[in-house]
Amino acid sequence: MRILKLFGKFSVAAACGLLPGCGSTWSVSYDESVDASVSDGWHAGAVQVEVPEDLTVTDINTLVPDADIVWHGDPPGDRKAQVAEIVRAGVTEGADGLDGTREVDFHVLLSRFHGVTPAAVALAPSAVHNIDFTIQAVDSDTGEELTEPVEISADVEANLGAIAVFAAMQGEAEKDRIIERIAEVTAGWLGIGPDPRGEFKTLGQ
Repeated sequence: MRILKLFGKFSVAAACGLLPGCGSTWSVSYDESVDASVSDGWHAGAVQVEVPEDLTVTDINTLVPDADIVWHGDPPGDRKAQVAEIVRAGVTEGADGLDGTREVDFHVLLSRFHGVTPAAVALAPSAVHNIDFTIQAVDSDTGEELTEPVEISADVEANLGAIAVFAAMQGEAEKDRIIERIAEVTAGWLGIGPDPRGEFKTLGQ
């Protein structure tokens, strides 16, 4: 038992020591929201998510892999396609409350999707899914740009250890947490939901 306790203390200390930005501040942010009087006339059309070719991808299972795209919440496969679908689902859900007459598409450019790894779930004292993208609203029929491109940060704390196991047993996947966060940020940006912007502090990444 004493060995297990010592190992547990070492794991937390080692994880904190290996995670850059230990004790960092993360955020849910965007510069300006769409005025509700404007978005009140919109309804959601297509959501197009672009993942630039030059974004780096890794499946390495370390505490903090050095890559733009890190995702272990789906079976091995095309990670860019997988994370694009997650972002698309989140933006689609967030824009679902639009009920106006003008159809609006959303163009999304992903810049970072750094999910936590199984190693971090097992060993890290805390960790964050870092989701960054740019979004722009355009008229579905004419292509007219209705907003400037807006940079959005949709960071969300990850479930770890026993909490992650319990959440999985309840059918709550980390993918669901990320989609929910992107949805609430999108709704806030569109002026049809509460403003979710703020900062939070955790150990690691």
